Amino acid sequence: MTDPYEQHVDGFGTVGVRPLDPVADADVVHGWVSGERAVFWGMNGLTRDEVADVYAHMAGLDTHHAHLVTKDGVPVALLQTYEPAADRVGECYDVRPGDLGVHVLLGPAGPDGPRPGWTAALLSVMTTYALRAADRRRLVVDPDVRNTRAIARFERQGFVRGPAVVLPEVDVPEVHLPEKHAQLAFLERAVALPGD
Repeated sequence: MTDPYEQHVDGFGTVGVRPLDPVADADVVHGWVSGERAVFWGMNGLTRDEVADVYAHMAGLDTHHAHLVTKDGVPVALLQTYEPAADRVGECYDVRPGDLGVHVLLGPAGPDGPRPGWTAALLSVMTTYALRAADRRRLVVDPDVRNTRAIARFERQGFVRGPAVVLPEVDVPEVHLPEKHAQLAFLERAVALPGD
């Protein structure tokens, strides 16, 4: 999933998904992950260089990938995809062949403020990309159980709520992730891409 992808959405614009450049994209990503609205992303308090280091480490992995999402060429979201069997979420549910984990962080609203349909259009393209580009059967998300807005947003996109789980702490030299109480949700390819 390293090739750039573009999809035109009628009445919205062109949404692009490309591999994140840990250095060139560090300023925009640091601005997003350090904001209070991104507290559940778990990177509040990191410097720009620390954020760049996290994504440089990820770029060297075969199992985890970061992507920058743009609308008409302007950065609007961060999409991370990962193999659930190679991630702590894989300890919390029965991973099926064809599963792909997804993390989504939307950038803050632009100068025009929130717009109806914005999130739905972006998520639709991101899920289509994740399912088609990697030829996957099912997506899994694991938002923090307290992040009710994200859970509701995924459900509106067709994700079906699974169990609430506790993701174990990860503490290795490259990354530290505290224990996380997460709400799993799943999106089947047949639901997201009918007739595909």
